[in-house]
Amino acid sequence: MNKQEMILKKAFATAVAVADPQIIVPEYLAKIFPAGQEPQGKCLIVGAGKASASMTSALERHAQLNWPEAKLEGTVLTRYGHGSPTKHIRIIEAGHPVPDQAGMDGAKAIFDAVNQLSTGDVLVALVSGGGSSLLTLPQKGISIEDMRKTTEALLRSGAPIEEMNVVRKHLSAILGGNLARLAIARGARVEALLISDVTGDLPADIASGPCTPDYSTYQDALNILTKYHLGDKTIPLPVLSHLNKGNAGEIPETLKEIDVQGTQVKNHVIATAYKSLEAAADYVRTQGYEPIVLGDTITGEAQEVATEQAVIARQHLGKSVALISGGECTVTLPVGIKGRGGRCSEFLLALLAATDDMPNLAALAADTDGIDGSEKNAGAWFTPELRRAAMDQGLLPEPYLVAHDCYGFFAQLDALVETGPTLTNVNDFRIILIDTE
Repeated sequence: MNKQEMILKKAFATAVAVADPQIIVPEYLAKIFPAGQEPQGKCLIVGAGKASASMTSALERHAQLNWPEAKLEGTVLTRYGHGSPTKHIRIIEAGHPVPDQAGMDGAKAIFDAVNQLSTGDVLVALVSGGGSSLLTLPQKGISIEDMRKTTEALLRSGAPIEEMNVVRKHLSAILGGNLARLAIARGARVEALLISDVTGDLPADIASGPCTPDYSTYQDALNILTKYHLGDKTIPLPVLSHLNKGNAGEIPETLKEIDVQGTQVKNHVIATAYKSLEAAADYVRTQGYEPIVLGDTITGEAQEVATEQAVIARQHLGKSVALISGGECTVTLPVGIKGRGGRCSEFLLALLAATDDMPNLAALAADTDGIDGSEKNAGAWFTPELRRAAMDQGLLPEPYLVAHDCYGFFAQLDALVETGPTLTNVNDFRIILIDTE
């Protein structure tokens, strides 16, 4: 491993480590429930997301040491392969990004448990990215198959996650603050801990905000379907019917700010992409690079974002600079193309193609949850040596970009980032190293 490869991989590892639930969950629980104000009696733990099982095991350990009078119980959903050992709280692994029956059954168990709370009980919700599809409990008249088809259509459309979630909130009995609405009706206290994987870090956007007021409306959801030309040929009729009824006022809206006034509902964002980018910046500074954080809200088609960042890289030639960014790109798949890989790998391959005049460039792009799109890698990386190896093998980026097979390109070069599930999720991480020589 040469120096550039080592720095790229260590920067990514540093970004992931600062969002480790085993560290940050106990820190925040101590602030939310200080000494003398620990939960007493029934404490229901629920949650969903790629990091939620790890958050749960961290909470259990903290509670064992600090909450002697609390009676823990509950259910938490996570993606297949993202489980974590627990004693009192049930962990259910389910489908993501397309929901399945296991997720629906788990979401129904959470719904029923919250509906049994009483005044004085405490609900702790552990929420992270991925929770929107895991917490699939459709409103009356909508089936799990309807939800699956709708999710698949939105994924293929290229809609950003925030817009996808606006639609899903308005089809769900849990998302869009509906879980908090249940707890409020039972007189319970709600404390939600959120690990953000969305640009802007708004609680309403993280896993579609099960415990926070929602800013969107049924009309917004319908507008998004129209924007991406998703009509009755791609969206099931029960979904369209539900959204139209809601827009007509026949079905209640999602939770709004007025609904939480005077209640015991709080949402705490405990980890964000920007904190991870700052940690990576601190690390590369120790390696002699000037870090430039481009932001954690970068969105758009992965190939277009790569072209834009190639332009920025050219502006810093001759300097030892590390361009660091986060956010969530999209990949729009043409009809008939399945593709292999994900938005991080596609960004990186497009960057490689756009910087053939900068042979000393090195870069890495990976999803902090450890899974980038359709395969099992977190992302990919390249260095000058890898660029030369691709040329020697006759590997050209362009055909792979057209086929959206970024995984296939980097797999042949043994340049995939493979971490397995990291059990956290603070969105995508990108770093470009520019050297003086």
